[in-house]
Amino acid sequence: MDRRMTEDFEEFALARAGDLYRQAWAMCGDPHGAEDLVQETLAKVYVKWRRIETPYAYSQQTLLRTFLSRRRLRSSGEQPWAEVPEGASVTDPMADSDLRMMLREALGELSRLDRAVLVLRYLEDLSVAETAERLDLSPGAVKNRSLRALARVREGSLR
Repeated sequence: MDRRMTEDFEEFALARAGDLYRQAWAMCGDPHGAEDLVQETLAKVYVKWRRIETPYAYSQQTLLRTFLSRRRLRSSGEQPWAEVPEGASVTDPMADSDLRMMLREALGELSRLDRAVLVLRYLEDLSVAETAERLDLSPGAVKNRSLRALARVREGSLR
């Protein structure tokens, strides 16, 4: 890739990483998984950068498909830490709100596809048709999944 294309990609990544992270966080339910998902998505977008006509729409689609198909297990080299090491900063845009914490917990109990439907419909404010197109579902399936997922979220919040 030539220098100009690389600069264009870097500019795009800096401008849209926050939006992609917000979507990924809502789907994954944790900041570390969201960071990994955004990083993997941007790597995939970079590879196809020359051929992409609508970069943000393509990156959202890539994020969704990567999230839905992710089957990776933690590699043996990764070690979980109880505390964040000094000097590290973890920014969690939704950590300061009780309501958002309840939403995170409720979304965590849903299937990946149901979470993706709710994130696209209600966080990203996409129409039923746009959500159906992005997830390769029929509009009826999106409506049905939305209705059932919202009912499960409401059930969980009443406990």
